[in-house]
Amino acid sequence: MIMNMYLLFPIFMFLVACMVYVSNRKHLLITLLSLEYLMLSLFMLMFMYLMKNHLEMYFVMMFLVFSVCEGALGLSILVSMIRTHGNNYFQSFNSLMC
Repeated sequence: MIMNMYLLFPIFMFLVACMVYVSNRKHLLITLLSLEYLMLSLFMLMFMYLMKNHLEMYFVMMFLVFSVCEGALGLSILVSMIRTHGNNYFQSFNSLMC
């Protein structure tokens, strides 16, 4: 019973992260932070589930590697956007311009 309550906490974190990601569309940095929070909640959920069922942890390690790569790509996009446009507002960014 107690372990099921521990599994509910990452699910609640996931739902909160999804709401923040959907509701906030003004800054790219806040969007990237909400995506990282989403990855953290998924990591916690997978880790607790795999620990509860005594399964292998290799998938969790691969998930961490891919989430770090996703974060690095997001930061590189943020830096290039700030260098070209001067801010990180989605309103000033047009993907059709080169």
